[in-house]
Amino acid sequence: MAGGLLLSAAAAALLTAALPAHNPSSGFDDPPPDKIVIDVATVNGSGCPQGSAAVAVSADNTAFTVTYSDYLAQAGGDSAPTAYRKNCQLSLLVHVPQGFTYAVAGADYRGFASLQPGASSTQRASYYFQGSPNTEYRSHAFAGPYDDNWQATDTTDWAQLVYAPCGVQRNFNINTELRVNAGTTSPGQVSFMTMDSTDGDISTIYHLAWKECPQK
Repeated sequence: MAGGLLLSAAAAALLTAALPAHNPSSGFDDPPPDKIVIDVATVNGSGCPQGSAAVAVSADNTAFTVTYSDYLAQAGGDSAPTAYRKNCQLSLLVHVPQGFTYAVAGADYRGFASLQPGASSTQRASYYFQGSPNTEYRSHAFAGPYDDNWQATDTTDWAQLVYAPCGVQRNFNINTELRVNAGTTSPGQVSFMTMDSTDGDISTIYHLAWKECPQK
């Protein structure tokens, strides 16, 4: 299931796990001129039912977006017991032009939250390449009363960027989660957090850094 929507964006987390050998050459390079293609290998989770997540690549190859259209967590009132937590796991197959490798340098998330007094919510994300032994999680907390759009950005220090291994095809895995806690909210009141909006889909933008692979 590959998609095609290029919209503006929403919250993040980044890779710091060690990868196998085949390190790219030093120095940062311009994006490859050839268009990169991203296919969705698998998509699973309560926050991204089938057909509700799409991926698109920017025209200049500096970013890609993931668009969700049914990603909402809620708690309180008559909410279902499992509705307080929603998650989505995407496994992406990134077709990179020969001789190049990439890293995720940053990610921007946003959505809408309506939190009653006493309620709270958390957005969490992690990213890792297939075969990477470690995963680092980043999270952003919000507290009620809150009734507005939310936005969060994570960045990785250039020196800490983790690149895909050169010459090896590894899927790029994205795990995101929204969690809402009713806390001390009055009975009957509902709090929610979404990674989409009432007037259309909201995308998450992942910013790419590029390097040329060493000549063999």
